[in-house]
Amino acid sequence: MEIRRIALNGFRNYEFASAEFSSGINVISGENAQGKTNLLEAVYLLTGGRSFRTRFDRELIGFDYSGAEVLADVVAHGREQTVKIALRQGQRKQIWVNGVKKTASELQGEFAAVLFCPSDLDIIRSGAAERRKLMDQAIVQLRPGYGALISEYHRLQEQKTAILKDWHEKPSLLDMLDDFSNRMCRVSAKIIRYRAAYARRLERASQPIHADFSGGRDEIALSYQTVSTVTDPLAAERDIYYEICEHQERHRRAELESGQCLTGAHKDDLIISVNGQSARAFASQGQTRTAALSLKLAEREIFREEFDEYPVLMLDDVLSELDSRRQAFVLNRIGGGQTLITCCEGEEITSRTGGRVLFVENGNIR
Repeated sequence: MEIRRIALNGFRNYEFASAEFSSGINVISGENAQGKTNLLEAVYLLTGGRSFRTRFDRELIGFDYSGAEVLADVVAHGREQTVKIALRQGQRKQIWVNGVKKTASELQGEFAAVLFCPSDLDIIRSGAAERRKLMDQAIVQLRPGYGALISEYHRLQEQKTAILKDWHEKPSLLDMLDDFSNRMCRVSAKIIRYRAAYARRLERASQPIHADFSGGRDEIALSYQTVSTVTDPLAAERDIYYEICEHQERHRRAELESGQCLTGAHKDDLIISVNGQSARAFASQGQTRTAALSLKLAEREIFREEFDEYPVLMLDDVLSELDSRRQAFVLNRIGGGQTLITCCEGEEITSRTGGRVLFVENGNIR
């Protein structure tokens, strides 16, 4: 997969700009706060109509603009496609692929990218939500229908939470509680199987990468964790469903008292260990960065195994935080597909990457 060219109009700090990319390494160079990450954000928007930095489309529209457009020519699954995304203040975004109108969920799977940015260190450091996000974003690009499953689950969780919070004032709401609980259990069973299968693949793919990245000093291990009654997250969907229902029944009273959903896929986690110890609790700064980047490079390899082509790899301000040995490892590892790298270095970066360099300054690209 690759992006060949992109045009931005009113997007973030770009009044109007366009760029062409090579099929190999592309270095996006410039000082801080000039628009380098904004350019990556626009490319990422092509994967499913969503930003990796904000939930709100209105924040993608530049100041003093009523709307923004992203237009790009991409190659994916052996096909050349033109994707256009239009954003308007106070309106739903509109998406077209080769002139045919699409929804955001339909855009998923048309074009794929793997992104690593500084905030991805939270995969290791932060709570379980970041690791669920890691799995969900990757699975959507492998199985586009999974996105609708996650959306359905979030909707059910919101509605059930509202019942749990308001039933004291409106006892009649309890008539609907068991139905929502049951539907959440059914959707949870599907999600858990997807996540557990992906976690297994991610561990297998990340271990050799991590070993090379750390110079053989560290070993990474992953373990998928869900609610306690599920004995095997890779079992048949029906078996998982019954075990989640058991957990739900045990916690029904606690849910009514706390006003919170205590059963379901939103309780899942991906336990990451380095050298047998919790990475979240014990990993050093260097180990944290190595583990997070290894998982992202593994995500890229899994996609290649699935579709026999690499997704676009985007590395936002990665090289500056690595020592020379780790920089060399990353640059040697990213061959075989298209890569976009942001950095603050000048033209000397070409001698290290051999790639095309785009300079970004105050929303202009040259």
